[in-house]
Amino acid sequence: MPPLHIGMLGAGGIARAHLPGWLALGARVSVYTVDGSARKLAAEYAESGHAVTAADDLGGLLAGVTAVDVCTPTPTHRELALAAVAAGRHVVCEKPLALTARDAEEIAAAAVASGVRLHPAHVVRYFPAYAALRTAVARGDLGELAVLRFTRGGARPQWAPWFGDPAQSGGVIMDLMIHDIDIARWLAGDVIRVHARTRGVEHATRTPAEVVTATAVLTHASGAVSHINGLWGLPDQRFRTTFRVAGADGLLHHDSTAVPGFRITAQGVRAANEGIPTSPMTESPFLAELRDFVASWRPGGPEPRVSTRDGVEAVRIAEAAVESSRTGRVIEIEEAAR
Repeated sequence: MPPLHIGMLGAGGIARAHLPGWLALGARVSVYTVDGSARKLAAEYAESGHAVTAADDLGGLLAGVTAVDVCTPTPTHRELALAAVAAGRHVVCEKPLALTARDAEEIAAAAVASGVRLHPAHVVRYFPAYAALRTAVARGDLGELAVLRFTRGGARPQWAPWFGDPAQSGGVIMDLMIHDIDIARWLAGDVIRVHARTRGVEHATRTPAEVVTATAVLTHASGAVSHINGLWGLPDQRFRTTFRVAGADGLLHHDSTAVPGFRITAQGVRAANEGIPTSPMTESPFLAELRDFVASWRPGGPEPRVSTRDGVEAVRIAEAAVESSRTGRVIEIEEAAR
């Protein structure tokens, strides 16, 4: 396989989480942003002798890279992913693929038509506790799944204004809870019904922004039920995730704050309250995720842990949860969509 040349779009927190992974895989990375931050990021790495450069324009970047890593705000994902696909490049796109299932499906269809890979970056599948949970469930250790409970919460993101506008971020459900929505579907299968409720003001009009919580109840085609809770809290809110998964033959539970090997780490220079969950006692989940994607590009390579359909369905379920929260109605997910 030719040496990797990755075109990274964006230079914010998630780009800083992905970049060390690409470098560990021996990639040369060209970074493009519209605000000049690409040059700052490239300069930081150039001081250490890494192969990171800033690209002057998007067209030039797309013409010369192996793949594109979309690490920009959610509202830009559709346009940038479609441009990369049209240029014949594999695409890694940070979650969510798009703000609507229709847009996510459009990107997926374009990738199929162009014969390139589209990788939704649902990195939680690569965190050790969640990977071990999936292995146990697939092995049948818990028997038939009955009730799955997930929580995820931390300080409300305020380092970029678009987070505070639900029209751009999708709010706490689409931006944060989509991680556990994806995990619930990974474990218990397709979702047929969603009921959700959000408490607090999603639109950030104050400093500090108000606390927002949300709950989504997913009914799976298998009959299992998933309860997912999300929290965007005050600036001193400690980041925490938990799961408690019960089946006919057993129960598994996990709390990130009870595991010494789990913490929030800064990726380079960061704004206040900006942190990326990681696991310093093991290989970086971001590196594991990117290696998995790259392996699938080779002829006859293995299928990655996250498929394009997984990314589309996560958006579909999260979109239904947002709609349920807005209207108070239970949202049925059409059979034709699954």
